Amino acid sequence: MAKIKVKTHRGAAKRFKVTATGKIKRWHGGKSHLNAKKNSKRKRRLVSADYIEGTAAKRIKKYIPYL
Repeated sequence: MAKIKVKTHRGAAKRFKVTATGKIKRWHGGKSHLNAKKNSKRKRRLVSADYIEGTAAKRIKKYIPYL
């Protein structure tokens, strides 16, 4: 019997990326508007990417099995 294919969660596929070493990479939100009241340090921190670890990474890997 053939193995059943798992559908990719499209929302997760747009928000996360799997690196070559298998880590889950994500980007920060909240940098599109209302930036006048945010200081430079905060805006600079929001530009950089971040990595997800632990059980959250396992859950996200289930959402994006083929990426």
